[in-house]
Amino acid sequence: MTISVAIIEDIKEIREGLQMLIDGSEGFTCSNTFANAEDAIESIPNLNPNVVLMDINLPGINGIEAVRLLKPKCSHIQFIMSTVYEDNDSIFESLKAGASGYLLKKTSPSKILDSITEVFNGGSPMSSQIARKVIASFQQKNAINDSDILTHREKEILTLLAKGLRYKEIAAELLIGFETVRSHTRNIYDKLHVQSRTEALNKFV
Repeated sequence: MTISVAIIEDIKEIREGLQMLIDGSEGFTCSNTFANAEDAIESIPNLNPNVVLMDINLPGINGIEAVRLLKPKCSHIQFIMSTVYEDNDSIFESLKAGASGYLLKKTSPSKILDSITEVFNGGSPMSSQIARKVIASFQQKNAINDSDILTHREKEILTLLAKGLRYKEIAAELLIGFETVRSHTRNIYDKLHVQSRTEALNKFV
């Protein structure tokens, strides 16, 4: 089966290069190209391509907003963001908008074709750099969620630890016993899966 691909890219040389790559490769066809999101939003629902390569930094409506507008109308179309950006906001705004893949423009031609095939078959292609950022973000999110399991008292103690107070000073501040502070601190370390005050604060702050 031939995979039909639409390209939205404002830089003429890149747009034409992608078109030549797709039309010149067996099993692929370029259904149309667009230099801006406005024309693409109007035409893509009727063209009904299998996959759309969408640039983010477009004049007027950007690529992320274009995907956000098109995806509800064309839920079966798979969108791959093609961009020079590696920042987390662009990555996650694209995925939230409905994109299924995210590639950097420096990606090799063979990898671009592999990614189109992958997304067509239900996958989510990403460059290795982008995948590392996604993993790092989820790890950071998990760290924040870990802090949510602390009790109100444990958060109070951890906040005072962050201010540099010692166990005796925390006990006096909260009107509790020294051993109670030590016990709460051990529970904090266990819940956050850390072994020191510094590690705990890194997860909590």
